[in-house]
Amino acid sequence: MPNHQLYMQRCLDLAQRGAGRVAPNPMVGAVLVHDGRIIGEGWHQQYGRPHAEVHCVQSVLPQDQDFIEASTLYVSLEPCSHFGKTPPCAKLIIEQGIPSVVIAMQDPFAKVNGAGIRQLQEAGIEVTVGVLENEARALNKAFLTFHQQQRPLVTLKWAQTADGFIGKTDTRLLISNESSNRLVHQLRANHAAILIGTNTAITDNPSLTNRHWPGPSPVRLVLDLQDRLPKELSMFHDGLPLTIFSAKRSGTVGLVNYVPLAADTDSIPQILHWCYTQGLNSLLVEGGAQLLQSFIQSGKWDEAVVITNTAMRAGDGIVAPELSGQQLSQEIHYSTDTIQYFQRL
Repeated sequence: MPNHQLYMQRCLDLAQRGAGRVAPNPMVGAVLVHDGRIIGEGWHQQYGRPHAEVHCVQSVLPQDQDFIEASTLYVSLEPCSHFGKTPPCAKLIIEQGIPSVVIAMQDPFAKVNGAGIRQLQEAGIEVTVGVLENEARALNKAFLTFHQQQRPLVTLKWAQTADGFIGKTDTRLLISNESSNRLVHQLRANHAAILIGTNTAITDNPSLTNRHWPGPSPVRLVLDLQDRLPKELSMFHDGLPLTIFSAKRSGTVGLVNYVPLAADTDSIPQILHWCYTQGLNSLLVEGGAQLLQSFIQSGKWDEAVVITNTAMRAGDGIVAPELSGQQLSQEIHYSTDTIQYFQRL
C-alpha cells in the first residue's frame, strides 16, 4: 500500500518554499510517484505564475515520461478548475492521463470549492482527499482565513522588557537582540501587510521593510486618524509606497495613499475590510500598545508573537499589551530573549 502521508509531507515541504511569494494564492506543493519512486515534483513559486501541478509535470525527465499515465499525483490542495491567471490544473491532470490523485484538502475558494475534485472524478480518475489535512490547513491558515472570514489573518507582535514595558513615552527603546530582530524580519517577509499606529511611527521612525530575511517587504500601513505624522519621517522619503488610514484626508500624494476612515466608527473592521478588498491575506500588527490592545479587545486577531528580554528592566514607560483568550503554542530562546507564540482560542 502506498505511503500517502510520506509523499504528502513532501508536498507540504515543497509548498513552504513559496512563503511570502505567492499571496494571495495559497502555498501548494505537488509530487508525482510511480511504483514507489518520485519522478516529478514542484511547487507554486510566484503569484500569477504556473501552479505546483504544472511545475511537477514539467520536471519529469524524458526517460520517465511514459510512467506518467501509471503514476499517482500527490498535491497539498485541490487542483484548480477555472481559468484565472493560469489555466486550470484539473484539465492538465486529465490531459496527462494521470489515473490517481491524492489531495490533502479541498480548496475553499468559491471558484473551486470541490469543482476540481468533481472534474477529476468525472474523468474517471481515482481521488483521495484528506491526507494530512490538518497540516495542510495550518500551512495555508492565511489563505483559509481570507476566504472563510473575508479578512486577513492577523498576527500581533511586540517586544517587552522583563518588567512588562514595550517602550518609553518619548524615545525609542531597543529591546530585542539581533537574532530576534531577524525573526521579526522573517515575519515581515511572510505577511502581506504591516500596520502600526501614529505614536509608534513618530517615536520609532521605522522603515517597516524586510531587510534581514529572504523575501519581499510587506505593504506598509499606518493608522493616523488625525493627520499627526510629521512629513520628516523617513517613510515619506524612502521611495516606497505607503498607505495611511486617515479621518482627515483621502487621495494620493506621490507614493502616499490616504485611505479615508470614519472617525466615529471602530477603525479595526474598516482596516480589515480594506485589506480584504486589496487581496492582502495576512496582516502583521507591530504596535503600538494602544493599537495592539484594540485588536485584542476586538477579538480580530489570530496569532501573537511576544518577545521578552529577560535581562532588561525599564522601570517605567509604556505598559505592554495583555493577551486574553490565548494558548501558548511554542516558546524558543535566543540568549536573553524569550519568544512566545500564541494562538487565539
